[in-house]
Amino acid sequence: MNKTLLIATIFAVYVLGYYGASGLAFAQYMGNVGDEGETGARTLEEQLELARRAIEAAEANPASGSGTPYLAADGVLGASAIAAAVFGGIAGALFFKGRSGKYAAQGRG
Repeated sequence: MNKTLLIATIFAVYVLGYYGASGLAFAQYMGNVGDEGETGARTLEEQLELARRAIEAAEANPASGSGTPYLAADGVLGASAIAAAVFGGIAGALFFKGRSGKYAAQGRG
């Protein structure tokens, strides 16, 4: 193997691992707390109020469900169906292409 290519690959893996593992972590629901203790946006109290409103809206409209779009193209089943169609199409094309060609076994289908 080419020594330069090997060293470049190892270096790239090292750099990606180093920067990938050093992501910043922010405490959830902290909001913008100032030096003197004043709070800003997205505090715990505001998050609790938003959660209470969401529960009230779900109880007032039971037919709306949880709001998760299972059948939409950006939902769970929609994305699964799109992925299955794409990868199934690729697999089918490769399967049919592999059945004919220079190295296909004669007399086996």
